[in-house]
Formats: sequence, C-alpha cells, structure tokens
Amino acid sequence: MASFIRNGKKIVAIGRNYVAHAKELNNAVPKEPFFFLKPTSSYLPSGGKLEIPHGILAHHEVELGLVIGKSGRNIPQANADFHIAGYTLAVDMTARNLQDRVRKAGLPWSAVKGFDTFTPIGEFLPKSRVPDAHDLRLSLKINGDVKQNGTTGDMIFRIPRIIEHVSSIMKLEEGDVILTGTPSGVGPVSPGDKVECALLNPKGEQLLSLDFEAIQRDGGYKFQAE
Repeated sequence: MASFIRNGKKIVAIGRNYVAHAKELNNAVPKEPFFFLKPTSSYLPSGGKLEIPHGILAHHEVELGLVIGKSGRNIPQANADFHIAGYTLAVDMTARNLQDRVRKAGLPWSAVKGFDTFTPIGEFLPKSRVPDAHDLRLSLKINGDVKQNGTTGDMIFRIPRIIEHVSSIMKLEEGDVILTGTPSGVGPVSPGDKVECALLNPKGEQLLSLDFEAIQRDGGYKFQAE
C-alpha cells in the first residue's frame, strides 16, 4: 500500500474543474477553484471492494491526484511544483441522490463524499515520470464499457493555481492528496459492477491503473426516499 494512503492527513477534492462536467450536472463554471474535504478513511486501495450503502445512487468521477511531498502555506504558483512528490489515480465516488437532497436543504456535503471506500485509489507515480501533468489521459470503464475518457489539458484551473489557492486557506502537508477534478461522463456504479481506470501518457502508454468491484454494503447508513 502506498505510504500516502497510510500516512496522509487529508484529501482535498477540487470541484467542477472541467467545463463539460460542470455543464452535464447543470452547475455554473466557478470563477476560482473551490474544494471540499474527504476523510482518509474513505481510501480504497486498488483491487478492493467498493461498498455502496442501501438506497444510495453512487456516481463515479475519475481524477488525477497530486501527492504532496513538501508541506507549505501560501505557496506561489511559481513554487508549486516543488511541493509535489508525484501523482496518483483516484475515483471520487459521490452519493448523488443524497447530494441532491442536502444541496436543496443547504446542508454540508461531508456524508455525500465521505462513506467508507468512497475514494478508490491507485499507486504512487513519481513526479519524474510525468513531464507534463496537463497532458495525460484519464479513462474509466464499467464492465468493459468506456464511461469517461478525458484529458487533463481540459482543466479549468491548472495545478499551480490549485496549489496556490488551497495553500492560501489551509496548510498542505506531506502525504496529502489533492484530487484535481473529473472530465465529463460521470454516472452510476451498481453492486456487481467491475470498474477499471487508467492514466495514460501522450503516447498512449499506461502509467497507472486502478480497478475495483462494487458490492452492496452490509449494514450502516440507509438512504430513505422522501
């Protein structure tokens, strides 16, 4: 298991960082980066079982993750790369029907994103193997069918801007992971589904993979329809 999964203190997830994804959910495109936090207890190493709570409509969002290697506050964009140790591949799972409910009520998103196993995550990829993090391809398949296939070049806010913004609000610490947003194509994952994700370089060579199987969670939270 990658050390950042064992030792990282927080997961910072950037929302609506791809225009097509914002539009597919009828969300406004943000004027500056915005983010939410996920608990590290939601990590699911590749090959694990994604547990979907009863009644929850779980949506997949494949993302490039930044692994912080050097702590810092108020990091200027010019120094952002110095604080990155490397990258990872992740899926930000979202309880979409619960999210719709709490949004309407003006309530926080923590439960929506924070269920156990709701951050499937791959291995660590050293920064030296990625000449340009804005020229990578993210893909996600469910039962062999491609659902998401996008390029990190479509990010609205690039990685230095993300690091500058987040670190202006809270200290970034070694082992923290920043999820940089998802391309369009998000959709449901159901118990029994097999999910396969890949991170490719411009030559089409696979840099990272991530796979997991969805199962029905036994016990715990149950979503009650209104």
